Amino acid sequence: MYQVNFSEQAMRELNKLDKLVQLDALEPISNLKPADLAHPREPLGQFKRGRKNLYRLRAGDFRFYFDVRGEMLHVDYILHRNSLEDFLLRNKLPVSEQQLVEQHSKFWKYLESLTK
Repeated sequence: MYQVNFSEQAMRELNKLDKLVQLDALEPISNLKPADLAHPREPLGQFKRGRKNLYRLRAGDFRFYFDVRGEMLHVDYILHRNSLEDFLLRNKLPVSEQQLVEQHSKFWKYLESLTK
């Protein structure tokens, strides 16, 4: 089992939620095991950004984007699924989240703007 660490953006998103909703959203990521990451399958996905391996975990209405740092999972972003869909619609980007994160740099600029 991993320790889970959160970026400032991720903590802000979590703090907006009711405590029970937080617990429901965090359960899937807190239960990840090394075997899950070695062979990701839905609701977990893996992709590369430059030289960095990133993961996307769907947890109810939320999407966790994170990387592995030794025995720790570092959650870079937590996005509500509707805000990601809204982003896709507004920017006419590919519908597939996998294609989006692998091929379109506007997605990363959008995510990075959330941390500022």
